[in-house]
Amino acid sequence: MSYYDLCCRYHGRVVTITDRQGRKHTGRIQQVTNSHVYLEPSRSRQFGGFGYGYYRGYGYRRGYPIAFAFITGIALGALLFW
Repeated sequence: MSYYDLCCRYHGRVVTITDRQGRKHTGRIQQVTNSHVYLEPSRSRQFGGFGYGYYRGYGYRRGYPIAFAFITGIALGALLFW
C-alpha cells in the first residue's frame, strides 16, 4: 500500500509521520494531494499552555505540507497513547 493510499485512509485522524531525516511530525491529516500530505499540528505540542490558537488566520489552515518522497513511516496517533 502506498503512502498516498494510507494517508487517504487516515484522513481526519491523528497520525505520527516519520521523515527521512528521523524527525517525527504529529498531527491531524487535513488534506492529501498527489504529492503532499498536510498536517494540522497537535495542539499539545504548540508552545505549551493555552497559547493563542488559530485566531484570525494565525497558524495553518491547511496544515503544513510533508512530501510523500520524504516519508518513511506512518503510525496512527491513537496507538501512541496506550
